[in-house]
Amino acid sequence: MSPRRRLLLVVAAAVVVAVLAVAGVRLFGGDDDSGVRPDQATPGAVLLVPGYGGSRTALSRLADRLAAEGRTAQVVTLPDGGTGDLVKQAQTLDDAVRAALAAGAPSVDVVGYSAGGVVTRLWVDRHRGAEVARRVVTLGSPLHGARIAGAGAALAPDACPPACRQLAPGSALLDELGDEDLPRGLPWLSIWTLNDETVQPPESARLDGAMNVPLQSVCPQRQVSHSGLPTDPAVTALVLAALGTAPLAVPGACPVS
Repeated sequence: MSPRRRLLLVVAAAVVVAVLAVAGVRLFGGDDDSGVRPDQATPGAVLLVPGYGGSRTALSRLADRLAAEGRTAQVVTLPDGGTGDLVKQAQTLDDAVRAALAAGAPSVDVVGYSAGGVVTRLWVDRHRGAEVARRVVTLGSPLHGARIAGAGAALAPDACPPACRQLAPGSALLDELGDEDLPRGLPWLSIWTLNDETVQPPESARLDGAMNVPLQSVCPQRQVSHSGLPTDPAVTALVLAALGTAPLAVPGACPVS
């Protein structure tokens, strides 16, 4: 074999190896987002993720309202009473998502309340959630941490469970998430209340790449606490609109008088 032919074969083999390597990343998952998004005109199941402590009560009322609108809605039961590792909670959310898809849902909408919004953000980041999430809504979520968690982690670490420590501003988990961009083309509405007494500062709910709506920017006179977000009629109306089939848009007016 001539030296020139041997060189061509070596180059060709190298190209094949490179192509297979790229294909392997695509075929076997990898960390790259495919960019594929669900059909916005076809709503799927709605999964609601509770906040710190895992209480399902308030979100169950919101799930009932969604069901009354003809949607299939389920409140996720979080492991460890909703105070354990948020990464584990994100895995639990992914398990619920995969079960909904296996049951025939074309996609999922996710509503994350309080720390449930951080769980949702982790799910999108670590489980390629943007490929199956049609829309996401977060309510009063400490996406950049909450001062109360920071105080607990600093002053009483033994009484501050894993989720509490992870929700402290500047935690390794939140810093890692902050370095990751929200996938393009994923409709995400973040709502919070300026009256929030739990998530301080309330603007911790602001997320780059999302549609950010302080409740009082559309309902100036409305007084809503952190715990009242999932059941407030105005917030409920905003969630129902956001999970409809019309394009996600900044509300032009308060949906209730």
